[in-house]
Amino acid sequence: MSENTSNDLGAFLAGFVIGGLVGAATAIILAPQSGQETRAQIAARSEQFIHAGEEQVQQYRDTAATFTHQYVDRANEMMSQTRQQVESATGRVQEQARIVLDRGKSTDSADNSADVEKSTGADEATGDGAV
Repeated sequence: MSENTSNDLGAFLAGFVIGGLVGAATAIILAPQSGQETRAQIAARSEQFIHAGEEQVQQYRDTAATFTHQYVDRANEMMSQTRQQVESATGRVQEQARIVLDRGKSTDSADNSADVEKSTGADEATGDGAV
């Protein structure tokens, strides 16, 4: 809906500007002046329009450059924040993995010592003193 409104506004403004230029050209041509004066006036107006157009183009370029720099800076900032979050999450995952591995090792050690105690107890009960 907003694209349609924007297009309608752009078409209206373009028509308005073109109509104004046609009206100005008609007024210049129909004005009671000599041909040489009219041509000089048209040349002066065209120079003004060219200069105004160049200024507008430069303003648009400056605005585009400003927005481009802002968006690049924002993108770099977001990438930096994302890297920090990934590094933080990686550190937490590694820490959790270490904790789990340490628990597993201590459980394995406890299981192994329990197995050794059981086998030692069984050996003593049967009288098999393994040397």
